[in-house]
Amino acid sequence: MSRRIHARRTEGVDKNVWVEFTQLAADYKAVNLGQGFPDFSPPKFVQEAFCDAVNGGPQMHQYTRAFGHPRLVQSLATFFSRVTGHEIDPLEDVLVTVGAYQALFCAFQALIDEGDEVIIVEPFFDCYQPMVKMVGGKEVYVPLRPKVEGSLSSADWTLSAEELASKFTPRTKAIVINTPNNPLGKVYKTEELQMIADLCIKHDVLCISDEVYEWLTYDGNKHVKIASLPGMWERTITIGSGGKTFSATGWKVGWVISSGHIIKHMKTIFQNCVYHCPTAAQEAVARGFEREYELFGSPESYFQQLPAMLHHRRGKLASCLQSVGLQPIMPEGGYFMIADISSVKVDFNDDSTKDESYDYRFVKWLTKEKGLATIPVSAFYSPEHGKEFDKYVRFCFVKEEATLDAAEQILRKWSQGKLNV
Repeated sequence: MSRRIHARRTEGVDKNVWVEFTQLAADYKAVNLGQGFPDFSPPKFVQEAFCDAVNGGPQMHQYTRAFGHPRLVQSLATFFSRVTGHEIDPLEDVLVTVGAYQALFCAFQALIDEGDEVIIVEPFFDCYQPMVKMVGGKEVYVPLRPKVEGSLSSADWTLSAEELASKFTPRTKAIVINTPNNPLGKVYKTEELQMIADLCIKHDVLCISDEVYEWLTYDGNKHVKIASLPGMWERTITIGSGGKTFSATGWKVGWVISSGHIIKHMKTIFQNCVYHCPTAAQEAVARGFEREYELFGSPESYFQQLPAMLHHRRGKLASCLQSVGLQPIMPEGGYFMIADISSVKVDFNDDSTKDESYDYRFVKWLTKEKGLATIPVSAFYSPEHGKEFDKYVRFCFVKEEATLDAAEQILRKWSQGKLNV
């Protein structure tokens, strides 16, 4: 065709860090600490629930309720009513989506108009930016910054109240936060969330809160839902993930919990794109939440067992990174750990990357030359702030011990090679 084929909304959003670096890891058969998925199985009880669903008769293989399988929306409403202290209506206040990704897509499509400003706290999960762009919104960025040089914990990274307040204008429609944060691992404290909430209420702004790692917190840190703060239920869109909750990312079951007057607009988008999510996977996630409701807070709860296991693996990765001269930022929550690579000097010999940022060059070198895949942290920042944070790379520690051992061998071999030069 001689005429333009593509819609203009696709311009400037064609590049995707996951597509690029997942393919690079596959091409070089690298040990993959890049992409955020467990390489171990979900707990037995949800695997059995999935098998029971698949064998549960013809209804489990057919369409269920479009906006969420009845058993799942009921279990989500029951569980999160306890957590938020707000009585959640399963049919009006919950929407089940194809993963948290689609929940975010529905939120931006349903709630953001052309010209609306959306404040995005950095570092941010990379899909926020293109999703805002595609609806004609304007992204406004404010970064978390370390309070001191040489920060050793994600707790040291904070929002400036003055800087954040300055970003609100009459055109601001929403703010997007992610807690626990990907890639940093920051878990927002109640007072930090209250500061954000006060600004949302003052300026009559929505809050899109991405909380997919809510059960993964360490060292006594507690996840707080901003929707539970006074005046925030009616303006907060809370995003959750069955894949992250039960270590089953391939099931692609996500959800939105919000006030019915917001959810109804998201349902309009949902019914005109995918319409429906897989029935058996929803049934399995529902049964998982029913079990966790009964065991909540007990040692038998998966929500207690998983972070305990990952606490050990987080420590293992941090020790390894420190031993080879990298400075890890210890995460308070989530799947990931970022590390400061500024003290490491690498002689890049790949001219194809010479115009890229330092962290991109480092990650490509580490993947191609050493066989270890990671992710550059500047990918989680806007162009205006990316240069400030291109001395960090992201590692995923939600992996089998054998995977972490293989990564450690690669890093130690590299470190030993530096010493022998």
